Amino acid sequence: MRSQQGVSFMVFLYIKTKKGKLIMTKKRKLFTGMAIFMLLMMTFAVTVFAGGEAEAPKPQMYATFWALVPPVVAIVLALITKEVYSSLFIGILVGALFSADFGFEKTVNNILEGGFIKVLSDSYNVGILIFLVILGTMVCMMNHAGGSAAFGKWASTHIKTRVGAQIATILLGMLIFVDDYFNCLTVGSVMKPITDKHNVSKAKFAYLIDSTAAPICIIAPISSWAAAVSGFVEGEDGLAIFMRAIPYNFYALLTIVMMFGLVLMRVDFGSMAIHEANALKGDIYTTGKRVDEEVSEKKPNPRGKVIDLVVPILVLIVCCIIGMIYTGGFFSGTDFVTAFSQSDASLALSIGSVFAFLITVVFYVARRVLSFRDCMDCLPDGFKAMVPAILILTFAWTLKAMTDSLGADVFVATAMESVAGGLMNLLPAIIFIVGCLLAFATGTSWGTFGILIPIVVAVFGESNPQLMIISISACMAGAVCGDHCSPISDTTIMASAGAQCNHVNHVSTQLPYAVTVAGVSFVTYIIAGFVQSAWIALPAGILMMLGVLAVIKYNHKNKNR
Repeated sequence: MRSQQGVSFMVFLYIKTKKGKLIMTKKRKLFTGMAIFMLLMMTFAVTVFAGGEAEAPKPQMYATFWALVPPVVAIVLALITKEVYSSLFIGILVGALFSADFGFEKTVNNILEGGFIKVLSDSYNVGILIFLVILGTMVCMMNHAGGSAAFGKWASTHIKTRVGAQIATILLGMLIFVDDYFNCLTVGSVMKPITDKHNVSKAKFAYLIDSTAAPICIIAPISSWAAAVSGFVEGEDGLAIFMRAIPYNFYALLTIVMMFGLVLMRVDFGSMAIHEANALKGDIYTTGKRVDEEVSEKKPNPRGKVIDLVVPILVLIVCCIIGMIYTGGFFSGTDFVTAFSQSDASLALSIGSVFAFLITVVFYVARRVLSFRDCMDCLPDGFKAMVPAILILTFAWTLKAMTDSLGADVFVATAMESVAGGLMNLLPAIIFIVGCLLAFATGTSWGTFGILIPIVVAVFGESNPQLMIISISACMAGAVCGDHCSPISDTTIMASAGAQCNHVNHVSTQLPYAVTVAGVSFVTYIIAGFVQSAWIALPAGILMMLGVLAVIKYNHKNKNR
């Protein structure tokens, strides 16, 4: 009964009043309908499961389809309402209710103790938050020192077109392949002055950042993602398998083709076309609140030079790489590749960012572009700039904790094992779709690796090693695709923060692009499953991708006539 009252309250929370009367827009009606449906579903579930007490400590809905419902609810509500915080919280609430078998006291404990408190006390998560805050502070320092402004002036003499600004963003993103978090925020801070100058919309900027983060890291042998994948391939040479899987990682490779194709062919579609059209008129935000409007803007130092931006970025890159090999045991005698493959990305980024921050402070004080007090004053401003990303990350982590408690991984693993018995040649395409859906629902690609890769190795390890490589690639590609599309993905959140783009705007404009690449990738995996050769499948996928873009451009021109 208490759970029903709570859901009813959340329904009416979204119906705003004006002069004492209820206003029901179409979106609110749709939202209310969904909430009522959820209420009825919960009532039905209570009726079904209230018959007896569970003998096991696991919830009644453990390892069932219901385990995937909470993240789906959060994602759908975010896309409908354009409000991410409350949507994520409702998803968390649904997950907590399911995992508590609708008991009030246990639901509250699940949300707080098993959710927010648990994820915020996790050392890995805290390391990421430290990295975020320090990086936000360093960006603020670079702006205040005049480095960003100087780089913008320098770039304006070399990058004179919108196409050039977008290509430069893509190339820089491809160069920073060590870690996706680091990629998103670094590319965002460096390229912001240039993309703003050439009126590239924030939505397009966020898409380019996001598409050169995880898709690049997943095909880079020296990256935190390569280390994660290698660790999931038990009983095999993980790094060697990762290297062999790169040509079959069709989603990542076709995403790169898609980016260059969109920019060079000058074609945009879906809601992104609206954002780009508005940007050409001077409105680079289009809709939604400016992410940076509440952060106090400090006037840049007119004596700042390009080195005041380049040196801190290079120092940060070097320190983070050293941090990775340090956590992997390089300085204890482990070889470089092994050290990188077993590094702790969170701890490494924390260590690297702390040392980079200290070196940058000394550098700016020595150059007399910022005083020590000015550097310290940037700390709260940097933290404020990262508050939206930190909040969304915290909600997303908590939602994942709810999904884990419901055994979503067990449900997907069981479903995959039941499929593996037949249609072997189609299995890479099936694994790709499953990886997409799982990563989209949970917001984690690494978790998807952990679930699917061991299953793939067990199915194909002895019988067909080549199909195992293709299927592992399909798992990685599907995980990155789902991660790319999901509004609760940490990488998607980082890309929004790096571009200073409204998060829901970024998700809604990127989704049609990512789905287009996913469709071409799915067909390419069907081809690869039968020919089992990257020399045939990859060129076919590239030609299909370019063909799809050409058709979209042709149709767009006809509509504008």
